[in-house]
Amino acid sequence: MKAARILLAAGASGSGKTLITCGLLQALVNRGLKTASFKCGPDYIDPMFHSRVIGAKSRNLDTFFTDSETTKYLFCENAADCDISVMEGVMGFYDGVAGTTTKASAYDLASVTDTPVILIVNSRGMSVSLAAYVKGFMEYRKDSHIQGVIFNQMSPMLYPRMKELLEKELNIKVLGYVPKMDDCVIESRHLGLVLPDEIPELKENLHRLAEVLEKTLDIDAILQLAESARELSAKEPRIDFCLKHPLRIGVADDEAFCFFYEDNFRLLRKMGAELVHFSPIRDKKLPVGLDGLLLYGGYPELNGKALEENLSMRQEIAAAIKDGMPCLAECGGFMYLHESMEGMDGKFYEMAGVIPGKVWRTPRLTRFGYITLKQNQGISHGKQETAILGESDLGVSPAHEFHYFDSDNCGTAFHASKPESKRGWDCMHGSDHLLAGFPHLYYYANPKIPQAFLKKCLEYKELQK
Repeated sequence: MKAARILLAAGASGSGKTLITCGLLQALVNRGLKTASFKCGPDYIDPMFHSRVIGAKSRNLDTFFTDSETTKYLFCENAADCDISVMEGVMGFYDGVAGTTTKASAYDLASVTDTPVILIVNSRGMSVSLAAYVKGFMEYRKDSHIQGVIFNQMSPMLYPRMKELLEKELNIKVLGYVPKMDDCVIESRHLGLVLPDEIPELKENLHRLAEVLEKTLDIDAILQLAESARELSAKEPRIDFCLKHPLRIGVADDEAFCFFYEDNFRLLRKMGAELVHFSPIRDKKLPVGLDGLLLYGGYPELNGKALEENLSMRQEIAAAIKDGMPCLAECGGFMYLHESMEGMDGKFYEMAGVIPGKVWRTPRLTRFGYITLKQNQGISHGKQETAILGESDLGVSPAHEFHYFDSDNCGTAFHASKPESKRGWDCMHGSDHLLAGFPHLYYYANPKIPQAFLKKCLEYKELQK
C-alpha cells in the first residue's frame, strides 16, 4: 500500500519533539487532511492527547511488543483511510531496550516501516556545531532514514545561515525552525489528564502554535517527503479463534480508567467481542448481560473518593467476579480490585475488595519499563492451581509497567523479567477466571491471553442460561 508517512525523532528527550508533533498534527488537521498519529513505544498519554484535543486518529507502534510483520500490518490497517501519518519517536533516536540496544527505538520503528525521518534538534547554544551533531546521527547507522531536520528554539536571524550550511555540507533538507514560544507550553500533566473544561484553552494554544509552524516550517516540503515514502505491505497475523456469537464485555471507561490500546479493542472485536463501556465512577450498576470485565489502567488514585462513594458499583463488580465472571485487570484496574487504595491526597479509600490487601503510594517509580511475562507453573494466590484462564501455559508475553504505587499482595502467577538484565520478580494474580496485576498487556504481542479470556467468558455465558 502507498501510505504517506514521516517519523519525528530527536537526539534526546526534552528536545521539543512532543510539542512540535502536536503543532504539526494540528496544522495538518487545519489543512483538511485526514491525519493519523502513531506513538513509538508503550505510551497511552500522547495518543490520548492527540485524539481528544487535536482530533487526529492515534495509535501505538512498538517493536518490542510485535514482530516486524505485525508492526507493519498494524500501521497499514490504521493508516489505510488517512492522507498522512505522523509517527512520534521515543527518547533519543537510537535509544532502545535496556539502554544498551536499538531494539524498540525510534530508529527501529523507522527501519521496520521504511519511514523517512525528520530529526528535531534543540539548537539552543549551538550554531556551526549543529552540522556535526546532525552528521553524527545520520552516519551512526547507514540506514538511519534521516532525510530532514527541524531546528527547535532557533532565532529567525540565525536560521537562514544554518539552513544553508547544513544543506550544503550534509546534503540534507532543512525543513524549518521553531522559535522559542513561552505562551504555547503544554504542561506534562495535560498530556495524560485533560479535563473537559481545559480542552478549549489547550485547543487555542495548539491553534496558535499551528499558525506559527505554518510560517516557520516548510509544511509543503514535509508533505512531499511523506509522499516519497515507499510502498509498504504486510500480512495480517493469523488469528485462529473467533466466536460464533458475540459476547458482551464490559470496559471500565472514565477519568479513573482511561489507558487503552485501541488495537487491543481491535483484536477483541476481531475475535467476536462486543465492547460495552461503563463508568465505575458515575454508573450505579454494571451494564446488563455482561459476560466478562476489562479494568484497564488510568488514574484511580485521583478519584479515590468518587470510587469509594459508588458503593453499589464496587459491590456489584466484586459479586460478579466472585460469582465467576471472567476479568482482566491491569495497573489501575488491579488497584481498584484491592480492599483499599491510598489516594493522591494521602487518604485510604475502600475499593472492590476482590483482592485482599491494600495499595499505597511510593515516593518514586516502583517498577517501570519493558518486561517479559512467563506463567509460573502450579502456583497462584499462594496455593496450588491447575490453570490460569483455563490454560496451564499462556506463553511468553511482552508487557510493560509504569506506576508510583505498590501492593502488599502483588501476586505470584507470573514471573516478570527485565530484558537484557538478570532482574526479575513474581507478579499478578491468576485463577480460572481472573488475571490481574500491575503489568500492562498488548494483546497482539500474545493473542493467547485475550483468546483464553474470551473462551472463559463463553463458558460463563453458557452457565448463566
